Formats: sequence, structure tokens, C-alpha cells
Amino acid sequence: MERVADRVAAFGGSWTFIGIFLTGILLWMAVNRDEVRPFDPYPYILLNLLLSCVAALQAPVIMMSQNRQAVRDRVEVRNDYEVNLRAELQIVALHAKLDEARDKDLAKLAAMLVSQEERLQRIETLLADR
Repeated sequence: MERVADRVAAFGGSWTFIGIFLTGILLWMAVNRDEVRPFDPYPYILLNLLLSCVAALQAPVIMMSQNRQAVRDRVEVRNDYEVNLRAELQIVALHAKLDEARDKDLAKLAAMLVSQEERLQRIETLLADR
């Protein structure tokens, strides 16, 4: 039933519907104007009744379609949120790995610097002893 509401709302909001509807109204008026004994004379009371019925039926159908679309939008927003949350968690994990790799590199560089300083001191000591 909800899919029917979507289809009715889609058709009711289309240029095709507007064209058919206007053609029907103009045809109704033309037939009632040219008849000797029209079935709906000039103030077109029956036409007004039909138009009111169409509007009264079309409004709830459009609202059903809008409600259905709102539910779909909420589901889509929830899915987007979950995807973004997972992506954020992966980015945090990547940052942690990069920080760990940087810390290891810094530790290696510090050890190399200490080693170089020790070598320099030994070289200076050897040069000073000569």
C-alpha cells in the first residue's frame, strides 16, 4: 500500500498529471457549455465536488509518501553516521600506528646519536693522547 502511495504521489506531482487534469477540466467545461441540457451547468458544482474529492484523497496519499520518504531518509542518515564513525575509528587507528612508527624511529635516532657521541669522544680521546 505504501508503494502505491509513492506511485500516486509521484504521478500526482508530475507535469503529465497536470496536463491530463487540465485537459479533463477543459473537456468537462466544453461538453457542459455546448450541450442543450448540460449535466453540470455553469457554476460546475459537480466538477467542484470532484475536484474537492480528488484533493481530499490526494493529500493523505502524498502525506503517506512523505512519511515513507522520511523513514528512508532516517535510515540513510543512520547508515551514513555508522560509516563515518567506522572511518573515524580507522583513521584514529592509523594515527596510532604512525605515532608508534615515529616513536620507534626517534628511539633509533636517539640511540644512533648516543653511539655517534661515544665514537666522537673516543676519537677526541685518541687525538688528545697523541
